[in-house]
Amino acid sequence: MIETDALIVGAGPVGLFQVFELGLLEIGAHVVDSLPQPGGQCIELYPDKPIYDIPGLLATSGRELVARLLQQIAPFKAPLHLDQEVSLVQRQPDGRFRVETRRGLQFMAKTVFIAGGVGAFQPKPLRVDGLAAFEGSQLHYRVQDPARFAGRHIVVVGGGDSALDWANHLADPASPHRAASVTLLHRRDAFQALPAGVARMRALCEAGQMQFATGQVAGIEVQQGRLVAAKVLGGDGVTRVVPLDDLLVFFGLSPRLGPIADWGLAIERKQLVVDTEKFETSEPGIFAVGDINTYPGKKKLILCGFHEATLAAFGALRHVHPDKPGHLQYTTTSPRLHELLGVETPLHDDGGT
Repeated sequence: MIETDALIVGAGPVGLFQVFELGLLEIGAHVVDSLPQPGGQCIELYPDKPIYDIPGLLATSGRELVARLLQQIAPFKAPLHLDQEVSLVQRQPDGRFRVETRRGLQFMAKTVFIAGGVGAFQPKPLRVDGLAAFEGSQLHYRVQDPARFAGRHIVVVGGGDSALDWANHLADPASPHRAASVTLLHRRDAFQALPAGVARMRALCEAGQMQFATGQVAGIEVQQGRLVAAKVLGGDGVTRVVPLDDLLVFFGLSPRLGPIADWGLAIERKQLVVDTEKFETSEPGIFAVGDINTYPGKKKLILCGFHEATLAAFGALRHVHPDKPGHLQYTTTSPRLHELLGVETPLHDDGGT
């Protein structure tokens, strides 16, 4: 059982910034996310596309923003528990919350912050008879260990950045994880991916390092309990058999509210209802920040989520440190905040704003 002042469900930008705001108030936090890496929608949906409305940054990318936030929260040493979907939140007689994940982690938290974006992301499956039995062994919707594909025959299905990035990486002669063969399969010869990735794919195909085919998986071949080939229905109506060792499918991710819907919280149109003073849900001690919440005038913007995280942190003070006054301190002038952040306090200052 892991005891903590705050448990943050969601490691997207708002969830990460929640760590920072809680840390400034000396509220310790752990973070849980169903995805295998931090970043939420920014990393899963648009890691390299420009974002222009983050204050102080003329332009950034989802990947860069997440890296900056991770660096910002580093002084608070909040553990990240990734690839862990929360399955249970239950109030205890002492007012704390027992939280469990599907993979067996258990927490006892004084407060819970739901920063799950639009819900837990689940990969969109490839629906072919008999294929689901191979998920995790030969069918993969995410790549966690690229080394497992080295020297194997790979079919990659999809037309987005993830599909092209992994196909290019595994086909690249210079890659330490180079596969024996790579076939990229997409329903048409047009892609929803960065031009550089598409250009790299075409160059690898021209060099004979990769194959590209248009069509869709219509069936599979299995021998002695192993997936050995995909039956690909081409645009010309002809079905071809493509041998393989592993099938990588990148159809994108589908958000769902998931277990949150069963936690007894007030919900409106699949979003959690909160107040706008402290962004607390209908359950005292449980807060919701970012795209997962709703209130009059709600705008689904990252910068709005940062504001919500700030007020939610102050709202948590009465649950975590009931005898501690919630005085506002400024990072420009407070020696205590400088100590928490590991920075030096200037010898002279003119006050903060």
